[in-house]
Amino acid sequence: MAIKVEHELHERRRGRNMGVGLLLIGFIAIIFGLTVVKVLQLGEAAQFEKFDHVARPQIVPQEGEN
Repeated sequence: MAIKVEHELHERRRGRNMGVGLLLIGFIAIIFGLTVVKVLQLGEAAQFEKFDHVARPQIVPQEGEN
């Protein structure tokens, strides 16, 4: 048989935990929103493939291409 009596301290902690949880969700939403905006403002992603410091022959222009 479990004891179901809840102390006043538990109610205050639950309220604080809910507040901290809402702040964390808000912070995550802000970071996600900033990331989405930054990615959308980058434009064409192909132009950034050249700057990954790895030799990739498929992106080097050939003699006959422009």
